[in-house]
Amino acid sequence: MAPGKKNRVFVIGVGMTKFDKPGARANYDYPEMAEEAGKNALKDAGIPYSSIEQACVGYVYGDSTCGQRAIYHSLGLTGIPIINVNNNCSTGSTALFMARQLVQGALADCVLALGFEKMERGSLSAKFMDRINPMDKHMEVMINRYGMVAAPAAAQMFGNAGREHMEKYGTKPEHFAKIAWKNHKHSTNNPYSQFQDEYSLQQVMTSRKVFEFLTLLQCCPTSDGAAAVVLASEDFVRKHRLEQQAVEIVAQEMVTDLSSTFDENSCIKMVGYDMSRLAAKKCYDAAGLNPSDVDVVELHDCFSANELITYEALGLCSEGKAGELIDRGDNTYGGKFVVNPSGGLISKGHPLGATGLAQCAELCWQLRGQAGRRQVPGAKVALQHNIGLGGAVVVTLYKMGFPAETRSRISAVPTSSVSSLEGSKVYPVFKEMEKHIQQEGEHLVKKVDGVIAFKVKGGPGGEEVTWVLDLKNGKGSISNDADKIADCTFTLSEHDFLDVITGKGDARKAFAKGKLKINGIVDVPLRLLGAGGLQVKAKL
Repeated sequence: MAPGKKNRVFVIGVGMTKFDKPGARANYDYPEMAEEAGKNALKDAGIPYSSIEQACVGYVYGDSTCGQRAIYHSLGLTGIPIINVNNNCSTGSTALFMARQLVQGALADCVLALGFEKMERGSLSAKFMDRINPMDKHMEVMINRYGMVAAPAAAQMFGNAGREHMEKYGTKPEHFAKIAWKNHKHSTNNPYSQFQDEYSLQQVMTSRKVFEFLTLLQCCPTSDGAAAVVLASEDFVRKHRLEQQAVEIVAQEMVTDLSSTFDENSCIKMVGYDMSRLAAKKCYDAAGLNPSDVDVVELHDCFSANELITYEALGLCSEGKAGELIDRGDNTYGGKFVVNPSGGLISKGHPLGATGLAQCAELCWQLRGQAGRRQVPGAKVALQHNIGLGGAVVVTLYKMGFPAETRSRISAVPTSSVSSLEGSKVYPVFKEMEKHIQQEGEHLVKKVDGVIAFKVKGGPGGEEVTWVLDLKNGKGSISNDADKIADCTFTLSEHDFLDVITGKGDARKAFAKGKLKINGIVDVPLRLLGAGGLQVKAKL
């Protein structure tokens, strides 16, 4: 279609299975996986399978038309077009890319993207030995630069990219290990993750060596699993009143290998750095966004080395500065971005055809505020990166499609409800804050654009009470809505709160002594202070 004539495309339903070790579940073949993921996505969307007009189904290991077999006897026999997709590790996002084009081009109003994989245990290997391997030219680049040893080929390709980064920029093995440590830690909160164990940094670095600095806990496993996404047009969303859950794909780009992949004798380029960088740039330009606008990222961490170099390719930091980003903690909760809150491929697992769609599911849950214990506070913009050697990369940007409708479903507790808390010593403070918000609310919302929660312990009856300053929506408000998602949360006792808020105590000292705990985006309260604060004048 001509520029400006493309339809908006929304994710209205997502679903997935728990990812498992290959063969972990008895009598669990790919049709059963597809049925579970597909039905979960349709249930999430609140529509029947008969609403699906076309389906794009991705898998890498399987005979032709596995997509039909997966759908026919689990979801329905309605005669719709079913397109089978195979694009190595980017298969799932390629199915999503194709499904989006169908809706974007007005060829369909509701399309299913489904991906699954039933894998063998152990490292990946070639299946056809009587023909040219599609990655022979990629391997030539690596062999010309570093040679080849007796180790899994994929680990060597990505490991040598990390090796090149260390030689070029001084990155240390600890930086790669910190990535894996983070992702395993994140996965402890993900019930869909193949591994849900937390490891120390030392355990990550001393686990069994796979190749060079890459240890077992820095490599993704093979996995069984499936994921599904339902896409729809704006007309379909409005007709079925799905605005509250609709996540818009605001930009999406697929890029394949460029000449630099093969011509520059670089393993970093060979594993797709320039593909990722170009796809990301096109997405940012199309969406009118910058990397700094992104809150949460699901990226392709098949090995810790790939996550590190992808930070730079996606513009999350400058070239050569990934190590500094990691050391600052800007890739996890409390930092600038939260990368792979799901646990990533390293810990969640990597059933090839399902991976890209599982990334989409995680990001939709994050934007909807449905990610449970792994929720990224205040997530508004989500970025997905899924790459397959051979090669192709798909980069996608997401936002809530109808934010006004989404906000309206969240009913804050009216401020009048705080009357039952008048016995609390902090009550006058928040009443004073409420007056200030009534006078300066529009200014504060414009400057702060965030939600701040105070969890105050030791109030009436010894209970913990949550006070929420919503300086993101409307003209601002204060409530006791403990379920509201905050961008930054302060936890402290009533006594320490009064000392800090009145200036009698030092917040930095309280934090250092463990009396004050801070979780989330620290920039939000800093913006509040920069906007003039709340200037509490209540007599205490």
